[in-house]
Amino acid sequence: MIDQPKDVREEDKLDEKIISDFVKQHYTNAKGDLHIKQFRGGASNLTYQLDFENVSLILRTSPKGTKAKGAHDMGREFNIMQKLKPVYPVPQMIAFCKDESLIGREFYVMEKLTGIIPRSNLPKELVLNENEVRTLCTNVIDKLIELHQVNIHTTSLNELGKGTGYCKRQIDGWTERYKKAKTWNVPSCNYVMDWLKANIPSEGRSCLIHNDFRFDNVVLDVNNPMNIIGVLDWEMATIGDPLMDLGNSLAYWVQSDDDFVARQTRRQPTHLHGMFTRKQVVEYYCDKMNFRADDFTFYEVYGIFRLAVIMQQIYYRYHHKQTTNPAFKNFWFLVNYMNWRCKRIIKKAE
Repeated sequence: MIDQPKDVREEDKLDEKIISDFVKQHYTNAKGDLHIKQFRGGASNLTYQLDFENVSLILRTSPKGTKAKGAHDMGREFNIMQKLKPVYPVPQMIAFCKDESLIGREFYVMEKLTGIIPRSNLPKELVLNENEVRTLCTNVIDKLIELHQVNIHTTSLNELGKGTGYCKRQIDGWTERYKKAKTWNVPSCNYVMDWLKANIPSEGRSCLIHNDFRFDNVVLDVNNPMNIIGVLDWEMATIGDPLMDLGNSLAYWVQSDDDFVARQTRRQPTHLHGMFTRKQVVEYYCDKMNFRADDFTFYEVYGIFRLAVIMQQIYYRYHHKQTTNPAFKNFWFLVNYMNWRCKRIIKKAE
């Protein structure tokens, strides 16, 4: 039931001696020769498993090729997880390498959490009834709520904040990123971008947000799969509006009655009987956080548009032959679909 890494893709290979020497310098318990394997699930940063004779660790680094400004900041992600560790379930950080001469870019090494990562479908060996699925669902949402309740001042994570205007910065930033990554086969998205700019909510709450909180970024206990032992992938974490974080999460939340295209994009088991619908997620979250959930349209549209931009940035790399990963070949089509979906949500709310 535990995720197994595969052989490293040719374009993503690392020098095993360089990595072994670095790890043993910072983690003296590592013994013997190193063998590197790669997890293939991610579409942004690259994740490797470092297998020594007596221990397995995880290495994270950015992909090769052009990177959006501020993206793939390994040092930032390392520091966030290091500060979070005392108050929230994240892996133990081991070492950060700022010297790009070693492998051509920054990277960090951390503890490996051994558990189940719930991807598109649960492992065949893991059979949950409807009540257990509901418990898993609420426990995952509760972990997001727990994150949004972390005291950022006692952890010094408040230093991530850039002051007021978070929502506007996000809309401006993602709009600019989309324009820079646009290729000939995707829409302008002007209608959606203009609508978002015109409907930015007034300055509200602020807390630590994950910005990519999904089922496939949580690790489940092998002995009790409803229990979450860790949360991964903090690349985009920051201080911001918690409802925007929820909107980001719901962009990935494909439910059983969604249309055919949406169901083809599903990357987490949110279609199972017992899972909340997106509407129920919003109601549950807002009830627990004591928020009002009168109109979630802005946050829902923002989450989907932002996901469209992320996919377009990835497709841009494929389009310009900076990666040959075939998984990215049809992302341009999904960007078109998400633009259509955003417009449909907006018009339905009018």
